[in-house]
Amino acid sequence: MTTHPTEPAPWTHRPLDVGLVGAGPWARAMHARMLATGPETRLSAVWARRPEAARLAATPYAAHVAADFEELLDHCEAVAFAVPPAVQAELAPLAAKRGKPLLLEKPLGPDLAAARRLADAVAEADVVSQLVLTKRYHPATRAFLAAARARDIAGARSCYLHGAFLGGDFATGWRLEHGALLDLGPHLLDLLDAAVGPITEIRATGDPRRWTELTCEHANGTVSQASLSGAVDVPRALTRIELFGAEAPLVYDTAEIDHEECWPILRRDFATAVRTHTPTELDARRGLYLQSLIDRATEH
Repeated sequence: MTTHPTEPAPWTHRPLDVGLVGAGPWARAMHARMLATGPETRLSAVWARRPEAARLAATPYAAHVAADFEELLDHCEAVAFAVPPAVQAELAPLAAKRGKPLLLEKPLGPDLAAARRLADAVAEADVVSQLVLTKRYHPATRAFLAAARARDIAGARSCYLHGAFLGGDFATGWRLEHGALLDLGPHLLDLLDAAVGPITEIRATGDPRRWTELTCEHANGTVSQASLSGAVDVPRALTRIELFGAEAPLVYDTAEIDHEECWPILRRDFATAVRTHTPTELDARRGLYLQSLIDRATEH
């Protein structure tokens, strides 16, 4: 949405009150801080299954600590989720039925069936939804995708690699169980699909807990490769896409990207979509599409 310079932005009179479900490291470091910063949003309440964790996330921003999920819904206009996929898939449909717009993490659910139930609930309730596909909100990513769409691409190769599964805050149960395909796959598949064209066929080889290699066929005939791992010792997370064709390669690399630049754009996009009730490109349907690709990749 483009706001005319003479028109007030939708949030200028009152920020969007957003309740946060979850209070783990990612919820505190990104969601709570981003939503509380404003001016488009306000962190109105936090609920987590561990009350002490909810207080830790809420207190710095004077947000209400909800005693349960229903109380959280009573204290917000929209709901952000920062919880494991199975918990999101359980609770997000309930919030949608209450008419709450949703800021969702990827993947939508632990499996395709759960993701479909969530996406169906969003569609049935006709609420705005938006995915936290972090890199999509960075100006450098948007510039890369715009340039890619003007290219005749013959082939592509890509990777998303880090060592978070080796230990630390993000070596969590669901990530260690399902591996990089479910955790990192949505990010990289979304970027490849947007840059090269719709993915029509996909195959996976390897061990999701160590290293997964994807081969994707796109509607325009292009073939792309994607390497995924959360269990390799690299100095920093590496996300890189190279597009090849008759012109010099077009390269996207997040090594020099400051992810702090993503949060104001993500927050503004969500608040604008909710206030104007405008569907977003990165909505629950997109999340279901990405989860369907992951499901198909593992069928082979």
